[in-house]
Amino acid sequence: MADHQVVTREEWLSARKRLLAKEKEFTHLKDDLSRRRRALPWVRVEKPYAFDTPTGKKTLAQLFEGTQQLLMQHFMLGPGWGEGCPACSFWADNFDGIDIHLKHRDVTFLVVSRAPLAEIEAYKKRMGWHFPWVSSFGSDFNFDYGVSFTPEALKQGKVSYNYAEKDDLGEEMPGVSAFFKDDAGAVFHTYSCYERGLDQLNGAYQYLDLTAKGRDEDGLPYPTAWLRRHDAYEVSTSLAGKT
Repeated sequence: MADHQVVTREEWLSARKRLLAKEKEFTHLKDDLSRRRRALPWVRVEKPYAFDTPTGKKTLAQLFEGTQQLLMQHFMLGPGWGEGCPACSFWADNFDGIDIHLKHRDVTFLVVSRAPLAEIEAYKKRMGWHFPWVSSFGSDFNFDYGVSFTPEALKQGKVSYNYAEKDDLGEEMPGVSAFFKDDAGAVFHTYSCYERGLDQLNGAYQYLDLTAKGRDEDGLPYPTAWLRRHDAYEVSTSLAGKT
């Protein structure tokens, strides 16, 4: 950073306007991509999935809670883990408070994990979160939507994740899935995304992308190696962004 180019305010403004043109181009491309996403065909959900919630067992259709649209964030917390994935926890720090806004656009938002509800509730309490979180324990839901894998499947060497075969996965992976319920009560799967597709859902990363150093993850063993659960950072490392 010490040898970064330094210019006059007028030169900076000229460079900034050139970048602005590219940013506008990206925004228009993103708008077009969103239109194409909404135009995707749907798949009717036929399997009778059941979920454990703080208010009792519910079907997938019941999770909509009066809206026609449902967004389910797949959080990596398997049975017996004791605590959730640090990266998923980083994403989850962005969730509190958004559900009321989404409800006013006809969307119910919740988080889903394969761990039993008691384990979810314990970790949720530790982290101080309030967003709705349900358990798919005992059902095929996470497996069918491409974020959980049996030990047998993993031993075979390759499983399908993010619409491609992978050979280096764990038993749980992150993702988000969207569903629609029609007036007759039929539920349809409309969209799912994984890996870098989830990047746009992390507000902290979007803010870091505006800074001079960006995400500052070059040279790490893997991009999120610096991450800790928000109750596990040390004050002495907070400014450096590294542990």
